[in-house]
Amino acid sequence: MAPTKKDADKGEKEAKLTPEQSAALIMDYLRKQNRPYSATDISSNLKNRVTKAAAAKLLKDMHERNDIEGRAAGKQIVYHVIQEEPDESATETLEAMEAETTRLRETTQTLKLEEKQLRKALHDGATFVPMSELQASVTALEQQQTEMSARLEKLQGGSVQPMSAEQREKISKDWKTWQKTANARKNVRKELWETIVTIVGEKEKIAETKEELGLEF
Repeated sequence: MAPTKKDADKGEKEAKLTPEQSAALIMDYLRKQNRPYSATDISSNLKNRVTKAAAAKLLKDMHERNDIEGRAAGKQIVYHVIQEEPDESATETLEAMEAETTRLRETTQTLKLEEKQLRKALHDGATFVPMSELQASVTALEQQQTEMSARLEKLQGGSVQPMSAEQREKISKDWKTWQKTANARKNVRKELWETIVTIVGEKEKIAETKEELGLEF
């Protein structure tokens, strides 16, 4: 019976490779896999298209011609394609990119922190008394303090009649009330200024801001 087309194809596929074809097949395999293999592994992975003995001889010849690299691994030798040396300019570019990535990451973290502080300051600022009102209150308190100091000097000098116990008690209560109010305003002013300092940041700008607002503390 005449051979069929299937038998002919099978015979063609199993045709023996020449040494050059075997070497090309091995080289192509090593390049695609890009990892070290022994002659036994290569022969097995190539479905024995190249025998173990032929693979060992071809690999040795290719290594001696510096077509591939080989190194001992226990009792056998493994082979792999020659790795290209990294381009110096590419390495420098990669290092620069890594440095830039680190810088951008740190900058992003700083900006996120500043955003958080500004949002908090904006929220807290809504509960503070306006600066103009604080300044007016401080001015009024200073004026009252001056007037009371003048009255005290007159009392100490004996130029006016002594006050009764009730008057002294009332003045003492008033003084304590205004002193408490003044201290509360002072604390509010302190907290507000600390918030402004946090937002402004730079020392020179802080001084400019203080001068623009007419603050003397």
